[in-house]
Amino acid sequence: MSHLPKYDPASDVRPLSDDELSELDDVLAQLPSDAAMNIEALDGYCTALLLAPQPLSTLNADDWLPLVWGGDGEGLAPFASGKQRKRVAMGVLRHIRHLDHVLHHDPDAWEPIFSVAEADDAEWVDAEDWCLGFLSAVDLDAEGWALQCRAPEGQATLQAIAALAGEGPDGQDLSLDTRDALGRGLPEAVLGLRRG
Repeated sequence: MSHLPKYDPASDVRPLSDDELSELDDVLAQLPSDAAMNIEALDGYCTALLLAPQPLSTLNADDWLPLVWGGDGEGLAPFASGKQRKRVAMGVLRHIRHLDHVLHHDPDAWEPIFSVAEADDAEWVDAEDWCLGFLSAVDLDAEGWALQCRAPEGQATLQAIAALAGEGPDGQDLSLDTRDALGRGLPEAVLGLRRG
C-alpha cells in the first residue's frame, strides 16, 4: 500500500496558480500511462469527489488518488521518482481543497475547467474531459450517487454529464449547439448536486 496523504478539509486553502495548474497538466500528460487524467478531467473528478454521497475526508486516498495518474504500477510507476509522485499528489490535494472551499463557501465564484473547441468557424464549450473525470468519481460509489440523485433534477444533471462525456444513448449524437448549451448550463446544474 502506498499510503498517500489523506484529504484534510481543514487544511489551508492555497489555490494552484494558472502556472501550477499548467505544470500539473504537463506532468500528468507526460506520464507513461494512457489512463492519466488531464487537468480538465482532474477538475471534474475532484468536483464529483467533493459532491459525492460519502465525504472525501472519510475515504482512503489510496482508493481514489492513484486514478488521477492512471493507477499505481510496480514501485514508483508511473512516476520517475517519489518526489514527482509527492508533488503531483500535493498538487491534486491543493486543487481539491480550493474546490471544496469554493463549492461550499463561494459557489458563485466556482468555474469548472472546460475547453473551448473550434471547428469550421464554430466555437463551443467542450466539457467532455471534465465530464469523463466527473463520471470516474461517480463510478467509485455508483449506488450512493444513484440514491443522492434520485430526484429528477439530479438524474437530469447526471444524464447531461454522461451525454457530454460521450456515454449513454445520446452521447455520440449531440450537435455542437447542444454540446455548447449543455456545457454552459452544467455549472449551475452541478451546483444543484451539493449536499445540504
